[in-house]
Amino acid sequence: MSELSYACGPASTPLLGDTIGANLARTIAAYPDQEALVDRTTGRRWTYREVGAAVDAVATGLAARGIGRGDRVGIWAPNCAEWYLVQYATAELGAILVNINPAYRSSELEYVLGQAGVRALIAAAEFKSSNYVAMIEQARPNCPALEQVLILGTPQWQEVAETAPDPQRLATIAATLSADDPINIQYTSGTTGFPKGATLSHHNILNNGYFVGELCGYTSADRICVPVPYYHCFGMVMGNLAATSHGAAVVIPAPSFDPAATLAAVAAERCTSLYGVPTMFIAMLAELDNGASHDLSSLRTGIMAGSPCPVEVMKRVIDRMGMAEVSICYGMTETSPVSTQTRRDDSIERRTATVGRVGPHLEVKVVDPDTGRTVSRGEPGELCTRGYSVMLGYWDQPDKTAEAIDAARWMHTGDIGVMDDDGYLSVTGRIKDMVIRGGENIYPREIEEFLYTHPDIVDAQVIGVPDEKYGEELMVWVRLREGADPLDADTLRDFCTGRLAHYKIPRYVHVVEEFPMTVTGKVRKAEMRELSKDLIG
Repeated sequence: MSELSYACGPASTPLLGDTIGANLARTIAAYPDQEALVDRTTGRRWTYREVGAAVDAVATGLAARGIGRGDRVGIWAPNCAEWYLVQYATAELGAILVNINPAYRSSELEYVLGQAGVRALIAAAEFKSSNYVAMIEQARPNCPALEQVLILGTPQWQEVAETAPDPQRLATIAATLSADDPINIQYTSGTTGFPKGATLSHHNILNNGYFVGELCGYTSADRICVPVPYYHCFGMVMGNLAATSHGAAVVIPAPSFDPAATLAAVAAERCTSLYGVPTMFIAMLAELDNGASHDLSSLRTGIMAGSPCPVEVMKRVIDRMGMAEVSICYGMTETSPVSTQTRRDDSIERRTATVGRVGPHLEVKVVDPDTGRTVSRGEPGELCTRGYSVMLGYWDQPDKTAEAIDAARWMHTGDIGVMDDDGYLSVTGRIKDMVIRGGENIYPREIEEFLYTHPDIVDAQVIGVPDEKYGEELMVWVRLREGADPLDADTLRDFCTGRLAHYKIPRYVHVVEEFPMTVTGKVRKAEMRELSKDLIG
């Protein structure tokens, strides 16, 4: 009988039992004069001692405004030093940080603020074409829990950031906290059409950041360039927490991804590690191909995650950018996020054909989606994971939690995986219809629900279609009401702009009389995807 598709991650290092605040304090004590944070956009720098003082100031300032354990504090801003400081300050207070995607529009903002019961919101005034202040004012009347709004750069924010730290008060608060307390809510869209708030503890994300860093070989000598967004686990866990748990430095190259700024930051700051989804690395390689000259000799490692990595891209990243130890990670927000990771000594084939092996202290298995039984190695099935990384649950949605996490605490990912004889996993598809566009997880039902508000659309079905740049792109098949005006991609984009995040707006539109259906009346999205490949050429 062949071996079953189950693996448990061995570990010589025990799990961390700290809160995030206690772990940061330990690092500050060990590396007080080591550089901790660089914000390239503003030119500001902090040592670990200075980070500690800045975090304590923000924590004391928020506490003075009545923010405490269990209160939800929203953060709506692009990558910046303030995001980093708020992450650690809320952790010190036991407040629950609610990450809000910078691309959200007013309706999405309103939903998250209301669903999480956000009491205080810290936000940028604007970003790119988004006027955050205006959207907050639009959403606020429908968010009764929202008592305070602090806009970065205003006198109100400065009052918080420049508060004299109160060590005794913070120590008293710290004594009441547990590593198992919820500390973070991250919204991930669901097939029900509305985002669900994955609720994560100190223990979840601190350990995940730490062990991802361990597998990357991080020490206090490392400098990690983080162009990936902070609102996602990739930035705040694999970036910030991996760094602070090892005494490494974080370099923020720009508020959002910019290939030229990222390469310049790596060169100027002598970064040893660089993060990105495959499309980011493709853009950076294109920048180099177009004649950009940067000294990347300091690079040793990095993480590529978010979507499958093409073999040739991985080879070029290793050869052209010097990232000989670059790692591939797989996971999901609900698992803090990383479940599997390639190792530094894995072959290029392993780092492109697989998503690595299970991480330390974690378990993975591949099961038959119908029976729940573990399949033999080499057979496809649903990938499940269990261990310290599995979320506490979806915020205020026990029914949705029960659908995702079974009685034995296995998280069902919805992804189809195959485990080989050496324990390496390949993700071959998705049971659900999730689309991964440039590293962004997009769930069609949420977009479909919105498109139903279009006066001419009777029904809409959103699918993912292959795309060379983003891996997948969005396409919608629509049925229009009788007598409706023609609908094309430009018209639909006009309808969606300002109401949906840009990455959720379908690129392709196909108008039909009927959808392909099963005999039981279900839409055949698999057939639609196949037909769409020819439609888009």
